[in-house]
Amino acid sequence: MLKKFMVTGFKNFKDTIRLDFSDVRDYSFNKDCIKDGLLNKIIIYGKNGVDKSNIGLALFDLTSHLSDKNVSPGLYDYYLNADSEVDYAEFRYVFKVADGEIEYRYHKNNEQILKFEEVKLNAEIIFSYDHIKKTGDLEGLKKRIPTLNYEFLEENFSLLKYVVSNSTSEAVKPLRELVHFVNNMLWYRSLDENRYIGYKNDSKDYFNFILAEQTLQQFQELLNRAGINEQLVVFADPDGQERLYFRRKKPIPFFKAASNGTKALYTFFYWLTIATDLSFLFIDEFDAYYHFELSEMIVELLESMTGFQTVLTSHNTNLLTNRIMRPDCYFILTPERLTSLANATRRELREGHNLEKLYVNGEFDG
Repeated sequence: MLKKFMVTGFKNFKDTIRLDFSDVRDYSFNKDCIKDGLLNKIIIYGKNGVDKSNIGLALFDLTSHLSDKNVSPGLYDYYLNADSEVDYAEFRYVFKVADGEIEYRYHKNNEQILKFEEVKLNAEIIFSYDHIKKTGDLEGLKKRIPTLNYEFLEENFSLLKYVVSNSTSEAVKPLRELVHFVNNMLWYRSLDENRYIGYKNDSKDYFNFILAEQTLQQFQELLNRAGINEQLVVFADPDGQERLYFRRKKPIPFFKAASNGTKALYTFFYWLTIATDLSFLFIDEFDAYYHFELSEMIVELLESMTGFQTVLTSHNTNLLTNRIMRPDCYFILTPERLTSLANATRRELREGHNLEKLYVNGEFDG
């Protein structure tokens, strides 16, 4: 699981922004958003323009060099902070693995080229490598895998990925566990189209996966549970291609007639159906097209899925209630920091507090 994350110099983040999944308070209620002592489900709030979307892109930056999965074009344009005094962005992750903790730190320049990488296991340096000078401290690696040839490391190729890809030694099992976690991370947004980062190389099955009878039935049930009283059916068009329709006397093509909210729900169902071994899910503006009751339903559904960590961004203050989540699972992003409601006030937040009212009245602005 991801325990901590820090980023500096990326896009609009000139100062260091931190997200600490280990900052868990001693609340006795709503424990569904906590797993193994870490935050498992959180929602991030913030005013327009404070970079809620960019915090997700920052979190998922490591997928671009540790995995071979998809990154939708254009998401990482204008990579560095325009006001930064250094020519790189710094990313730092702390992962909880079976053998303890791995800290992974790296720098990238404006062309998104790796300049530096460092990996520590339980505070011990495994390697520290300068990709520009092509020198570093590899003693920790050489102790674990003395036969590995580092002369074949390609330019702008992650040393961490190289080691995991070229060694079957049990000595690098923690590093393999980290890379496996990264390969199963997924970021997506569905405001205009199915744009995503990670998990898959492509989503060519996006329109066709629903055609299986059992899958269609499950989506139908989700629609009805969401209060969308429509019936779906699959028909073969004159070209022989099967497609999804709303059932009518004259059937209507689903993807041409569905509302934005219904299509967003389809995208949610697609990812939660095909991504059977997710490690980390980030949905940007997850409820932009949802009625508040549907937003709540989705959050509660995700809370029941304990196998992966989830980060959602939202403007929907109806979700700010201890009935759904706890104060340490709601976060506020400002240009200076990312902090939980529990840490954004001197008030001792209790189960009976109205979090939405406190938020609207500026309790967490300090």
